Amino acid sequence: MTDRNIGFIGVGRMGGRMARRLIQAGYALTVYDTSDSTLQPLLDLGAERAGSPAEVGSAAEIVLVSLPTPPVVQAVALGPNGVAEGSRVKIFVDTSTTGATYAKRIADGLAAKGIAPVDAPVSGGIGGAERGTLAVMVSCSDEVFAGVKPVLEHLGKLFHVGLQPGQGQTMKLLNNLLSATAMAISSEAVVMGVKAGLDPKQIVDVINSGTGRNSATEDKIPRFVIPRTFNLGFAIGLLNKDIRLCMEEAEALGVPMLVGSAVKQVLSITAGSEGQDADMSEIVKPIERWAGVTVGAKAAKTQS
Repeated sequence: MTDRNIGFIGVGRMGGRMARRLIQAGYALTVYDTSDSTLQPLLDLGAERAGSPAEVGSAAEIVLVSLPTPPVVQAVALGPNGVAEGSRVKIFVDTSTTGATYAKRIADGLAAKGIAPVDAPVSGGIGGAERGTLAVMVSCSDEVFAGVKPVLEHLGKLFHVGLQPGQGQTMKLLNNLLSATAMAISSEAVVMGVKAGLDPKQIVDVINSGTGRNSATEDKIPRFVIPRTFNLGFAIGLLNKDIRLCMEEAEALGVPMLVGSAVKQVLSITAGSEGQDADMSEIVKPIERWAGVTVGAKAAKTQS
């Protein structure tokens, strides 16, 4: 692809970092977001500001979006002044997590306008977006994949997981289901150990040397729970949304999700007690309260 003009909509914590990497790679970006504060760092790097998603679609053949919820993605893609009303756009790349149902619905609307839809949800968090080490789960035709590959390679490792709309989204939901499950069950295990008088740091060290190791014990609990920073950067409300989408998709496919349903309940309890904007690492907090201990850098501390 010779066109170096790229559109990017939704430049918050994840999108802003991905957009910055594209600018650093030499692409000319046209950006749109409802928040002036998120736009400014990119404008300072030379990005052009658009007044609407449609303007972004008139500035670039490839438009990427990173948005919080499926209805927002649909509105940005197909609504009034949406990307599909742009005069130049040919490929719409959704790096958000929308689930297969919305992905198919949006794909149908874009196809009617002659725009190729690309599922490209990402995993790896803020750090992965910053470093360009995200896992990018792409679903689209081989021809379209060849066109977007040079752009998406700057964001991380690409996995061409399917040809049909929604398959990339399904892959992302499976990943997030496992991530949430690891965090929930590992929180229960570490809280139990602390209640029994074990040192939390040693708990995760032992687990990570054995067969119980997972993403929560290797990264989230030692980095964000034990130091009590809780700043992983992924809101419990968004994770709760992702697991809900996964449950809905599983039901539509006729796949039982007994463990997944329990994890969904844990997330709902955390969102209710800690707030929708709480960090996903705060899943441990309601479990701590029920057990009457706090997981910290030292051995068990009984809550008053």
